[in-house]
Amino acid sequence: MAALADPTRRAILSRLAHGEASVTELAAPFAITMPAVSRHLRVLEQAGLVRRRQDAQRRPCRLDTGPLRAAAAWLRELVTEAGDGPDGPSGEHRQPPDPAPGAAR
Repeated sequence: MAALADPTRRAILSRLAHGEASVTELAAPFAITMPAVSRHLRVLEQAGLVRRRQDAQRRPCRLDTGPLRAAAAWLRELVTEAGDGPDGPSGEHRQPPDPAPGAAR
């Protein structure tokens, strides 16, 4: 979850959801240095969300959805276990019923 906390890392994952990309391609939309992008990729690799492979002199990155699927399943289970509390599975906050007309508030 900590790897997903950073918006740059989330943007990198969104880009990789569309296919493999080099570090240079991943860095293009950001106003940060290549070493900073590499650090973000290292965090994502350590979390198991990104894999790199050797392709001649390139090392393209790809998204590994396994950990994301596991986290999504756990979150669905957690929401289900929470039941129908005030912010239950529907995500709607339920308002208390209006008191009867003329009742003191």
